[in-house]
Amino acid sequence: MPKIKTRRSAAKRFKVTGSGEFKRSKSFKSHILEKKSPSRKRNLRKAALVSKADHERVSLMLPYAK
Repeated sequence: MPKIKTRRSAAKRFKVTGSGEFKRSKSFKSHILEKKSPSRKRNLRKAALVSKADHERVSLMLPYAK
């Protein structure tokens, strides 16, 4: 059986936690930041987890993520 290719775009965006969940960064943090409040920008810094609905799709893109 040949090896499965990892989707490199997904590999750059997601990391696997110890419990097997996928960690992701939040969106809306790259530009148009003047109108966003400091607390909103501070909360956007924190990592989030991929939802249960998308977990299977991400795991198919990252076949060797343990």
